[in-house]
Amino acid sequence: MRPRIAGWGARIAALLAVAVVVQAQGGPGPYPYDAALLKALRWRSIGPYRGGRVTAVAGVPGQPRVYYMGATGGGVWKTEDAGATWNPITDGYVKTGSVGAIAIAPSDPRVVYVGMGEADIRSNFSHGDGVYKSVDAGKTWTHVGLADSRQIGRIAVHPRDPNVAFVAALGHPFGPNQERGLFRTRDGGATWEKVLFVDDTTGAVDVVIDPVSPLTVYASFWPVYRRPWELYSGGKGSGPYKSVDGGRTWTALTNGLPAGMTGRIGLAVSPSRPERVWAIVEAGDGGVYRSDDAGATWQRMNGDSSIRERAWYYSHIIADPLDAETVYVPTLEINKSTDGGRTFQMVRAAHSDNHGLWIAPEDSLRMINANDGGAAISWNGGRTWTTEQNQPTGQFYHVITDSQFPYRVYGAQQDNTTVSIASRTGGSGIDQTDWYPVGGGESGYIAPDPRDPNIVYAGTYYGVMTRYDHRLGESRNVSVWPETPGGRPASDVKYRFQWTAPIVISPVDPTALYTGANVLFKSTDQGQSWQAISSDLTRDDKTKQRHDGGPLTGDNSSADYYCTIFTVAPSRFEKDTIWAGSDDGLVHVTRDGGKTWKNVTPKQMADWTRVNIIEASPHAPGTAYIAATRYQSDDFKPYIYKTADYGATWSVLGRGIPDTAFVRVVREDPVRKGLLYAGTETGVHVSFDDGSTWQPDAGARILDSRRSQFAPTVERAGRGIDRSLVPAA
Repeated sequence: MRPRIAGWGARIAALLAVAVVVQAQGGPGPYPYDAALLKALRWRSIGPYRGGRVTAVAGVPGQPRVYYMGATGGGVWKTEDAGATWNPITDGYVKTGSVGAIAIAPSDPRVVYVGMGEADIRSNFSHGDGVYKSVDAGKTWTHVGLADSRQIGRIAVHPRDPNVAFVAALGHPFGPNQERGLFRTRDGGATWEKVLFVDDTTGAVDVVIDPVSPLTVYASFWPVYRRPWELYSGGKGSGPYKSVDGGRTWTALTNGLPAGMTGRIGLAVSPSRPERVWAIVEAGDGGVYRSDDAGATWQRMNGDSSIRERAWYYSHIIADPLDAETVYVPTLEINKSTDGGRTFQMVRAAHSDNHGLWIAPEDSLRMINANDGGAAISWNGGRTWTTEQNQPTGQFYHVITDSQFPYRVYGAQQDNTTVSIASRTGGSGIDQTDWYPVGGGESGYIAPDPRDPNIVYAGTYYGVMTRYDHRLGESRNVSVWPETPGGRPASDVKYRFQWTAPIVISPVDPTALYTGANVLFKSTDQGQSWQAISSDLTRDDKTKQRHDGGPLTGDNSSADYYCTIFTVAPSRFEKDTIWAGSDDGLVHVTRDGGKTWKNVTPKQMADWTRVNIIEASPHAPGTAYIAATRYQSDDFKPYIYKTADYGATWSVLGRGIPDTAFVRVVREDPVRKGLLYAGTETGVHVSFDDGSTWQPDAGARILDSRRSQFAPTVERAGRGIDRSLVPAA
């Protein structure tokens, strides 16, 4: 049985149902509508039913079949049959989808706290809106505060009092704010005290309570920030702290820990020997540290690279509840030590990139793991795991449909493969036999050939592109430039390809295939050869192309390559008209096939704004729309622009979209002129009057959307791909 998809999807589908009905009415806007029509449609999840990124998991002591997982875009899910099926339980209650922490009260498993917004802040992540609480094991939820904390690393609940809890709030990753640090509630979330604070750019990332002596609390702080072109981890204020009076006073723990700059630190207490405290430390001489005197002194046990890699992305440590000599450090795989942290062996996980591990306090062999492929349960200490192929929580960067009937939908899933999936079948549902990979990789655009949908171009990071032939089941590399830039800053490579570099085929000339780095490339022989048809269309600011990751842990993976072409939109009328937008805030257009380019950046658009999507209108040759974002500058306002004169002038759209819902994508309906869909960080909005006003709707984070000839299709980050359904008359 497949998990139901409820709440967000239903409301978004109802919104688009209005678009269909109003389209039939015709006439000028603004358009009134009957609210009853909002209930006419539902979104239908078409999958794929395989897990996406999960950073928070929890089980219930004494209830071996009950577990919770928090997807990084799909809310909280619960299983009551040990992972055979999963159901979403926060739909209709939470306002954001990214889950950073889940904590079940040890003294009352009906009480569950959830912190929204993951703290493993990779280049693509979503924010949260504070803490939610359930007192009926997840049936209903109440928002209990800390709405501006944005990212929450961990929640710890008192072992004997479910009303006492601590929240490690990281705060805004893209700017300073005050609602960060360590918070405590003693009344079940009715009120919160900020019991430990460093400064407005350093947040708390971990907190643990001594299970035997709950007045003893440990917390760690992390100075970190992100900008559009970099992550910087490390600085003053980092380090573990200890309280012995339930959080009223705190002492910094330093004796034996790295003396220089430190970054992210994860903490754990061994329940079977609570004076044994563990830390995984990001530092020049970082690694696993152990204290056998409740934090008074520390000893470095292991500094192997396997437990220190990408410290800002991992840095979790979990103590075995029954054996004080056993400790786990999840990273790319799961690392396990049975000799007090001196040596580690790999435990094969269900998927790579592991972010969390919960172990049953009464049974060390029973555990649940959070990773980039979902959540998996083990009954034998990690030798085998339950499937993650029953969790429709994938994060897809982009979505596109092809020209066949019934049409297929294509997308690239984070830390997984590309997918071509059926929009409908003649059977009882859409299952694994109805989808397949089409080359490329986890992060890329996909472009099916409109003349022959068996031919598909797909990309991934490093500028890699493949041409896939479904008849043969084979793909071959058609990348522009034979270079692997991993390990180098953007300034050192010949062409700067973004993590999700655009790949598009001209709607007018299907022989023309385009992809963007810092210059635009064109191929007319299916990727056999490429020609640069522009100069650098970015600001090419070398100060924003440097070493990434900060002074402690380099991360030159190309995920933060900047000054790149982020979106390309060939005209739907004129084969030589092409629009290009950069992640550093420039818009260019050519009307002669790339011989000359004109900078047509909207004057209203601030510098360093990401031009996320350009939509070339299907109804007028000189008309285009822009969805732009500034959330990476801590500005969450929606920015939509329109031109009707090839960029000579622009108007600002977006009235009716909340100031907290930045817009990732805007699309114009191919049938009705002026019917627009906007995908925001918190849901879909629709405009019936060419963007003058928008009808709001709460929903899931939308990364991309498409309107085929038959139905709107969206990618909801953390919920896979959805397609709207029109009910029978």
